Amino acid sequence: MKVNRDIEVLIVEDDLRVAEIQKRFLEQLEGFQMVGIAASYLEAKTLIEILQPDLLLLDVYFPDMNGLDLLKETKQQAKQMDVIMITATKEIDKVQEAISIGVFDYIIKPVVFERFKQSLLRYQEFHRKLVQLGQDNPHVTQQQVDQLLRKDVEGAAGAGDKPYLPKGIDPLTLDKVMEVLGRAEGGLTAERVAKEIGVSRTTARRYLEHLVAEDKIEADLAYGTVGRPERVYLVSDATKRQMST
Repeated sequence: MKVNRDIEVLIVEDDLRVAEIQKRFLEQLEGFQMVGIAASYLEAKTLIEILQPDLLLLDVYFPDMNGLDLLKETKQQAKQMDVIMITATKEIDKVQEAISIGVFDYIIKPVVFERFKQSLLRYQEFHRKLVQLGQDNPHVTQQQVDQLLRKDVEGAAGAGDKPYLPKGIDPLTLDKVMEVLGRAEGGLTAERVAKEIGVSRTTARRYLEHLVAEDKIEADLAYGTVGRPERVYLVSDATKRQMST
């Protein structure tokens, strides 16, 4: 595995506008380099073979292929490459198939930057640990495997570790946001949350979208009598059960 360099990313997406958005998202993250965009099966096969990227950002449906079939094909060829699916496909059988093949993450379009960023930074940390383990020793311990598979995130405080948070997300502010939402009778807008905890609306939205990506809270649209609908946030039922135990 190549070390001490940016993670090389190939975007496989037939909608060039969506591909451009992903490219611009990547450009905002340090440690990543986009090496190409493939819009068809032939382009994807050729660029994978030539560039041998570390990571694919892969859609499911293309005019001439199914992204999951491409994923199976690359796995059968034992290519050292990871995949994050970015797709509008919501069918549970497709999600299950992608997970069973071994995708690192599955993001549903339209992509919110905070969710995209969270996924890429998690992959960056995973890649860093993998490279480090390969340098230190050809063999690994069970604990090291668990860390790679992110199985020790829950309850890690007892071991002196903290759950990974993306850059710009402070755990104390995150707790305040959850506390405010937990007290609310219904959903709250980002503006209301911002006033409650004393931060800007933009900051509140960043924390709220992070919690949505983590499935801690849910987001919906509230339609008023005038103006555009507002995005409101509320604690999910699963989180309520966890908070009550």
